[in-house]
Amino acid sequence: MSHVYKKIELVGSSREGVDDAIRRAIAKAAESVHHLDWFEVKEIRGWIQDGAVQHTQVTLQVGFRIEDHADD
Repeated sequence: MSHVYKKIELVGSSREGVDDAIRRAIAKAAESVHHLDWFEVKEIRGWIQDGAVQHTQVTLQVGFRIEDHADD
């Protein structure tokens, strides 16, 4: 069966690092978007204070499958 997908862009943030920022963004999106299938990291940036990383932001695109009527 063929599927159609849509991509949305999210920005996750965390004081714990990149992995946590990604997981937070995907978990929040999963509360309202169904059929999340994959993600792609587009950008990583962070905030530095006194020579130490304080906060990380990760911009990612998340792909989800658009439902067919047969999936209902």
